[in-house]
Amino acid sequence: MNTTVADPAPLPEAAALVGLEPIEKIRRRWPMLLGAAVSLLMMAGLANELLDKGLAGLSRTAPDSWIFYVFFALFYLGPPTFDYLIFRKLWRIPASGMVALHRKRIANEVVLGYSGEAYFYAWARQRTKMVAAPFGAVKDVSILSAIAGNAITLLMLGLALPLATDLLSPAQYKTALVSIGVIIVMSVPFLVFSKRVFSLARNTLWWIFGIHSLRILAGSILVACAWHFAMPDVSLGMWLVLAAARLLVSRLPFVPNKDLLFANFAIILIGQGQALSELMAFTAALTLLVHVVLFAIFGLYGLVRKEL
Repeated sequence: MNTTVADPAPLPEAAALVGLEPIEKIRRRWPMLLGAAVSLLMMAGLANELLDKGLAGLSRTAPDSWIFYVFFALFYLGPPTFDYLIFRKLWRIPASGMVALHRKRIANEVVLGYSGEAYFYAWARQRTKMVAAPFGAVKDVSILSAIAGNAITLLMLGLALPLATDLLSPAQYKTALVSIGVIIVMSVPFLVFSKRVFSLARNTLWWIFGIHSLRILAGSILVACAWHFAMPDVSLGMWLVLAAARLLVSRLPFVPNKDLLFANFAIILIGQGQALSELMAFTAALTLLVHVVLFAIFGLYGLVRKEL
């Protein structure tokens, strides 16, 4: 005897639920507003820097060697390229992410330190399908960048200070020693409380630290090569020493007029004060000019893509 069990009649509520489609969540607008704010600050900072120092620096004598510009381009592209390697591994970001990383670098240099990280975090938050929780990774990468810079600075200070006793005044030498202590104090808490500070796995953190260290060393070598081909009468070894000194001065706290201190150190070391001052001014101005050109290109790119 065949019996069939009648399917229960669908409830009205169930039928109503079947007909419903998922409602798209309203995207928060604060990442877009933050990105726009930082973009406006970048525009103002670039205009101020270009009108204040950039045009005067570009009026200096440009190096004749085309190899200078090759190494300068490699030096300029270094920071965002190494950052791309990091976030490519962490998030599998597309090649278009290089635009955001370049803008991150520009914001850090012409607006305010770590404003670039805020911009990049906002950029990542707008792409939640690519990365669900970007804050932890951006934070870890930023902290490790600072720690890598401090570690290499301490290493170079340990090598340079014994040789610089005759070049520094007692007050400058004391300031360098105090700066060493401050750098150590700033780095130790992140290492002691690393389990609470960092979000990524330990092996990933070490890999990121290695990439940052490689970026810093590569940048010093590339800028030294660029300077060498601009002033070939100064040996490459001497330019490497000056590139290391430039890195040291840029990382030292409590040191006013860092550019002036580095220029004075370089002039004492190699002489040729006028030529060296012009080269430093031209390098800084050329960096600023590339910032301006890329910012304009990225602005047009954003209009085409309708993105900030």
